[in-house]
Amino acid sequence: MNDINKVTENKSDKNLSKELVSNSLSTINWMNKLGHFWTPTFENPTSANVVSFDGKGYGLINRWKKIAIQKGVKIIYECPVIDLIEQNNQISGVVVNYKNQNIKLFAKSIILACGSFESNSEMRAKYLGENWRNIKLRGVPHNTGEGLEMAINHGAVPYDDWSTCHASPQDYNRPNFDLPGENKSGDYWSRYAYPFSILVNQEGSRFVDEGETWRGLTYAKTGKAILEQKNQVAYQLFDSKHRRAGVLDNYKNPTVIISNNLNDLANKIKIENINKFLFNIDNFNKNISSNFYNPNILDGKSISNITPSKSNWALELNEPPFEAFPVIAGMTFCYGGLKTSKDGEVLDKNGDIINGLYAVGEMLGGLWYKNYPSGGGMMAGAVFGKKAGEKASIK
Repeated sequence: MNDINKVTENKSDKNLSKELVSNSLSTINWMNKLGHFWTPTFENPTSANVVSFDGKGYGLINRWKKIAIQKGVKIIYECPVIDLIEQNNQISGVVVNYKNQNIKLFAKSIILACGSFESNSEMRAKYLGENWRNIKLRGVPHNTGEGLEMAINHGAVPYDDWSTCHASPQDYNRPNFDLPGENKSGDYWSRYAYPFSILVNQEGSRFVDEGETWRGLTYAKTGKAILEQKNQVAYQLFDSKHRRAGVLDNYKNPTVIISNNLNDLANKIKIENINKFLFNIDNFNKNISSNFYNPNILDGKSISNITPSKSNWALELNEPPFEAFPVIAGMTFCYGGLKTSKDGEVLDKNGDIINGLYAVGEMLGGLWYKNYPSGGGMMAGAVFGKKAGEKASIK
């Protein structure tokens, strides 16, 4: 709970966040009994995730699919929902387009779990700002906001901050989006060693506290900080000490520029003010507080008398070869969603339940604001998805 309050500036919906935290362990035990497993996150100690899903997100979805089929759930593909059916003051079904025909499907309850609007360039520009129109996605291209719009058209209320989102540092040459698959890592293009780097913009200046705390508590806001820089790009700088420490081991086939001197490196990455860049690096090196360095803990190796500060992992950049990794922002999902009860029941403008309609996953608004703790969304999807399913089944 402390992590949620800290990263959201204490603006997370207290009822929802309490429900998430208090139900997380029981939800994990329930998932485990159904056949889900977790593995220790040894390869990424600063992620703030003690464990990760076995097989990552792709493995998780495959297990859910297998479990659903075993329980008799019918899955229909190439069958998009285009509207909700409202009868007698209740949502009683959906209209789908199947084989080029609009078909009505009726049910006692409808649970919407169709994501946010991160894949919709017009909605990104409208709610997040024009800078976000052409951003690359750290995920699939299918979450285009139709579910949110359908619910709102039937009385649902937008909730929380639709102007902020999860965006993290990504390789400069990453593709426009990712599709899941076997042996494909969702973090292949992620550039999450930035807490150990000196992160500079095109003008040669630092602009964030790279080592503020665990990476898993800062990465989702660092993408936005990069997007706000000139040319929407930044450079993670490392030297041979970082390489020996192993902090770059997860960078597979990255976009990188290498040089044996900083002046040449600055020219290669087209730093606009090289003298300023060199001064900033020298000033950084001279103001490091201690000799103790440990990339596996919050080591307190900081810089003082410089803005922005660096709270941990401040290592001198003075031992060639020097490496610069150009990074951009990659968007994952939007924080705004719909107003719901703690059981995922969608609420109208008066705070009344819209009978028969639930929203879970990224469609549930109120949990996140400006920033996000790593793994929180997947846990929220499981907790509130389970609660909505249980409540809908009773009805």
